[in-house]
Amino acid sequence: MIKKNLLPIIVFAFSLLIISCSNSSKFKIEKGRVGEITTKTTIQELNKIFKNDSIVKNLSEGAQGDNYFQEDDEYFIFEKGGKLLLTIMPKEQLDSTSTIKSIEIHDERFKTESGITVNSSFSEINANNSINKIERTFSSATLFLDNLNCTIAIDNEELGLKEFNTQKVTKEQIPDLAKMKSFIVWFN
Repeated sequence: MIKKNLLPIIVFAFSLLIISCSNSSKFKIEKGRVGEITTKTTIQELNKIFKNDSIVKNLSEGAQGDNYFQEDDEYFIFEKGGKLLLTIMPKEQLDSTSTIKSIEIHDERFKTESGITVNSSFSEINANNSINKIERTFSSATLFLDNLNCTIAIDNEELGLKEFNTQKVTKEQIPDLAKMKSFIVWFN
């Protein structure tokens, strides 16, 4: 009698384990991987990967266009309900067989092994990752993390610095509670 009642519980627990493992990989960030996207993923495969989501394309004019300063192609991945998940840029413009150049993370469910998300503070980033370089632009400081092949930008306001200034910034100058402005994983 006990064995008959135990079997459905075991099947249910095993199903939950499989579902939780597949969901965790769906939002995992690693070097060369964001969720189900890898360095070998092509633009045409995005429709299959995000079949339950919406893809909005902002295509450039490419080399044939009149505007030489036209932005790169961008593919915005929206979850059903309208939440922006990712912005994907291909290596080659107007080419569905192109692989991915970069992915900007917008959703906090995407997470690295060390727990870094778009909502992480500088202290969380610094504690679990090696920051290889910091570059300053007019409006932000960009952290380079080679272990993930990613860049994280922190706005000047978070740093307590004036706009339009390119003075050098060190890790020690960045406040622990500074939040990121952008989180981009590079596939080069």
